[in-house]
Amino acid sequence: MRIVTATAVVLALVGAVAPAATAHQAATDGIWRTDGYGTVLSIRNGTLQEYQTTAVSCIAGDTARRTGPGTYTTPGGGTVLTVRTRGDRDRASVRLDGDVGERNLRRMTELPEACTRSAPGGPLASFDVFWQSFEENYPFFAAKGIDWHAVRDRYRPTVHEGTTPDELFAVFSEMVAPLHDAHVAVMDVDGDGYPDRGFGRARPGTVLPNGTLDAEVKQFVVERDLKDARNLQDFGAGRITYADLPGGQGYLRISGFGGYAGDKAPYTAELAELDKALDTVLSQERTRHLKGLVIDLRINGGGSDAMGLHIAGRLTDTPYLAYSKRARNDPTDPTRHTRPQPLYVTPAQGPRYTGPVAVLTGGSTVSAGETFTQALMDRPGRTVRIGQPTQGVFSDIMVRKLPNGMSVWLPNEELLTRSGRTFDGTGVPPHLTEPVFTTEEFDQHKDSAFDRAVKVLRNQSLSSK
Repeated sequence: MRIVTATAVVLALVGAVAPAATAHQAATDGIWRTDGYGTVLSIRNGTLQEYQTTAVSCIAGDTARRTGPGTYTTPGGGTVLTVRTRGDRDRASVRLDGDVGERNLRRMTELPEACTRSAPGGPLASFDVFWQSFEENYPFFAAKGIDWHAVRDRYRPTVHEGTTPDELFAVFSEMVAPLHDAHVAVMDVDGDGYPDRGFGRARPGTVLPNGTLDAEVKQFVVERDLKDARNLQDFGAGRITYADLPGGQGYLRISGFGGYAGDKAPYTAELAELDKALDTVLSQERTRHLKGLVIDLRINGGGSDAMGLHIAGRLTDTPYLAYSKRARNDPTDPTRHTRPQPLYVTPAQGPRYTGPVAVLTGGSTVSAGETFTQALMDRPGRTVRIGQPTQGVFSDIMVRKLPNGMSVWLPNEELLTRSGRTFDGTGVPPHLTEPVFTTEEFDQHKDSAFDRAVKVLRNQSLSSK
């Protein structure tokens, strides 16, 4: 799961001195409001300050120091933001490193009044900010059949100034549990500011990926599916696996779109490790002879959408639309959105594989694993999806702070196909349905989805002769 709105990167900022101001930086100084996202940015004297706003609150969020022309980097987590003007001094954009798309900014004359005064921090204030954050940003209440106003009416009377943190955490968890949204979470922190406990819930009948599940499935696949394979290799700290199958097909397993260069590595280092893997996997010699490629995303915890588009660029000779991205843009009207931003797959430099692809998916294909799956839907050439529907969570995650120190994670975006369809909640469906890592499959030492993929690719290879 993506736990912030972009891949976290680390640059050493302790004691760093902001570069001298330039004309460009002076042009971006001031107060800005994002279209959608409920965010105000204050940029002054080489410092960017985020404010998370609702109709009832304004809470200071992350800060970032200027580290280059138009770039700002947060300490600790090290998220890199790039701010650019758009020819009009009152319009600009902000892009988060490792994310796809950008967010439009409109200049404000001053901070909202709520951002200039102290806010109450008791349980009732935290409840109101929690509820309002969903009310103004969550896009899927209608689709999920949830009356959010009825939820407030039920739970707010149970909260009072004597409500303990444990009790409030339980209330928040009960409120969001019926959403069954893997991009929704309630988080509490310990005295040092580190996550102490969290609550989240996946789509019924699915399991969210974790390190233990990933390791168990990987061992099963290696011992069962790849026992006769050649050139079995791991890349990217074990998150990418490749092998040549006996029938001339290739097998590429991706368990996440990030984490390739170690903990807290900058996005540039992550991308370099990914390219190193892809240069080996899709070499000129291999792409010339490969008869089909199985891409296994069945246990994939997500990461950077940009890395997914980067990989897709190795699988086409023709640019095409991957998807369009939009966000809720009216606190009182969930049907209004920002203008959809088209995001494209661009052919990579160097060798590319353009032959048949079989993509394996399941309920443990989450977040960026799903956006990558969606990015391959209109890929020129033959691409077939096999297995089970993906988890059904595509948006970046908004991290909203609460007055009592807790935080809530929620989505506010939709990713649209060329025809305007979204797959939130239901997930991207397969073309061919097969069981995915069920108890019965494990007990019988079967992998029906993998076997079906190999058979489909073999038949396509024979039919093309």
